[in-house]
Amino acid sequence: MTVTVDAPDVAAVQRRAVATLSSGQVFSGIAIAGSIPAGSLIAASIADSEAVAGLAQTAGVVGAAVLALPLARIALSRGRRAALATGYGIGAVGAVIVVVAAVTRSLPLILVGCFAVGVASASGYQARYAATDLATEHHRARALSWVVWAGTVGAVAGPNLLNASGNLGLALGLPQLSGPYVVAAGCLTVTVALLLVLLRPDPYLTALAHRASRGEPSHRPRLRDGIEHLRGRPRAVLGIGAIAVGHVVMVMVMVMTPVHMAHVDVTLQLIGLVISVHVAGMYALSPVVGWAVDRFGRLQVVVGGIGILAAACVIAGLAPGDNVPMLGVGLFLLGLGWSCTLIAGSTIVTDEVEATERPAVQGLSDLVMNAAGALGGIVAGIVVFASSYAVLNAVALIPLVGLGIAVSLPACRSHSNTRSI
Repeated sequence: MTVTVDAPDVAAVQRRAVATLSSGQVFSGIAIAGSIPAGSLIAASIADSEAVAGLAQTAGVVGAAVLALPLARIALSRGRRAALATGYGIGAVGAVIVVVAAVTRSLPLILVGCFAVGVASASGYQARYAATDLATEHHRARALSWVVWAGTVGAVAGPNLLNASGNLGLALGLPQLSGPYVVAAGCLTVTVALLLVLLRPDPYLTALAHRASRGEPSHRPRLRDGIEHLRGRPRAVLGIGAIAVGHVVMVMVMVMTPVHMAHVDVTLQLIGLVISVHVAGMYALSPVVGWAVDRFGRLQVVVGGIGILAAACVIAGLAPGDNVPMLGVGLFLLGLGWSCTLIAGSTIVTDEVEATERPAVQGLSDLVMNAAGALGGIVAGIVVFASSYAVLNAVALIPLVGLGIAVSLPACRSHSNTRSI
């Protein structure tokens, strides 16, 4: 029997989905953003090497990349609720593993835990796409951006809780830097509960039912169908490229900033402040970015993001490790440029792909993004070890040049005939 869904019901489901996804982003933001600087510092402390510091972040990015397509497969077959809850649940287990690893001072176990925590990041990224499942074409970027913005509260608070969560770890008889992972485990568990209870009905499954109620042809989507769907859609490929380039530049600079500052004995509080300013740049202005994408165009915001990221690399690259204001400005712009490429690129991907195939292509997009980020984390550690943080920022400009060339290609400026929902 075909499930029918009328227009008012679709609008109500969309509002409920965005509200639930946004609530989950607050808690997951605390978990993920609070653990990023702690993971790098734990790894550097155990290995007594700055080159290893980037491995913790890289392990998390690899975890997000490896599980992006499996989570997309779950979304295709069982809906967004099951996929997102699975990713956040794995992340909660990973946080517990990092705590155990910090106690035993086991670098391999820390990397395993960070890998699992990274899976929660994959769910966080896919949550933004879930907000577009029922959104109309002219409001996709704004719906997506509100879910991204909701992470602001948690993501800004997370790094600033380094001292408090560290004290919690000490109070529990654990190493100080394991405290953020205790908080992460609790917050990710809350996120799973919110999704399982409140993300009903499922937005993706509702979108499929809505299409069927309008008499549109439907089929049981497969993961490989979505990947094949990209053939002959250069604009969709450009969207994926914009997301990946923005992410790799952000990861390269961000992951080594705490190490750059700690090298000159900057306090944990100030390191947390700079990272929180960076995260504010990533999320706080996302509704404005989403409005700009819908108002001025997808490619225009991608170009703006390229310029902002380039400025961020120049400012951060010229900043001494103890120049907190200058690093703060550079890292804020780094986050804002990332927001531009992420929201505009994600909207392009959603525009250019048929509704039934979107979870598969969106999963592929996140795979490419996180694989690029993983490579960036590895390169960042090697460059800083072999040269300097300033040189790292110069290297980060290279992929931006490539993206700028791609945006100028005529094939990437034409639209497909994809319909909304």
